[in-house]
Amino acid sequence: MLEHGGNLRAARLHYGGDDWIDLSTGINPVGYPAPAPSPDAWQRLPEPSPELVRAACDYYGAPLLLPVAGTQAAIQALPRLRAPARVTVAAPSYAEHAHHWGRHGHQLRQVPYDALDAAVETSDVLVVCNPNNPTGAVVAPERLLDWHARLAARGGWLVVDEAFGDTARSPGIAAHAGADGLIVLRSVGKFFGLAGLRLGFVGAAPPLLHALDDLLGPWAVSGPAQEIAIAALDDSAWQRATRDRLARDGERMRALLAGAGIAASGTPLFHWWPEARAEAFHEHMARRAIWVRLFREAARGIRVGLPASEAHWRRIEQALQEWTREWTER
Repeated sequence: MLEHGGNLRAARLHYGGDDWIDLSTGINPVGYPAPAPSPDAWQRLPEPSPELVRAACDYYGAPLLLPVAGTQAAIQALPRLRAPARVTVAAPSYAEHAHHWGRHGHQLRQVPYDALDAAVETSDVLVVCNPNNPTGAVVAPERLLDWHARLAARGGWLVVDEAFGDTARSPGIAAHAGADGLIVLRSVGKFFGLAGLRLGFVGAAPPLLHALDDLLGPWAVSGPAQEIAIAALDDSAWQRATRDRLARDGERMRALLAGAGIAASGTPLFHWWPEARAEAFHEHMARRAIWVRLFREAARGIRVGLPASEAHWRRIEQALQEWTREWTER
């Protein structure tokens, strides 16, 4: 199993302490105020919900979506729906994509974002995170649609993971996801701060969605998750206010890092930078009960999300100042 952020239990066991600031996931720390589910949501088997699909299609601007138990479920299943193929995954990016395409007989390669255009001609499947996790790199919708057209013309797939796309000023490409060969993944966990729901959506042509639904099996999304998600997806006032707040907080984090001499890239929800002293920085913050995401390999560096309170902002600022002083004196 690959290592991910959010593993605070491991942090506490190793370093001790209780008052941890978790910056390791990029999840909105001030999530949607989930309403209490109805008693039926707990007692009944969760039938497919047309109301959930309607709310999601309205929110994402998609013609048709399949609810899944988090986009991770789709990431694990999609490689099983295609015969062995030449698969290119953008790198560095969310490691689960390459991990699962590599486990099912496909010919896998990973290429940097600036080499993706050339890779289209020698790929049957192209997988892109947009915006990218962890670097925040963005591919314009026009380029993605061009890649899709070139792949689909010979029966290929373009898989676009838009899990962190909700804060973007421009829309993603979910509106085009009914076309053959285009697969779009969207997540409720990140922007809405509801990772515990384990809910995401897949946009694709109906035959592929039917095959994916059959593979994932019945009752994929719990009843409580369905009810809470409908409320969140329909709450446009909360969404507007949250986008504004995240934009301000994202800029505040960028400026805070810049003040420590760190030039970071990313999205409002997270910032990443290449760091030669990545292990030392991770250790420095952990000793102060601040849990950041350490990338040791392809995306060697550090990623930080946003804190939930003003007190946490002050602790982060102090820790960064101490880091700067410590390494300036060396």
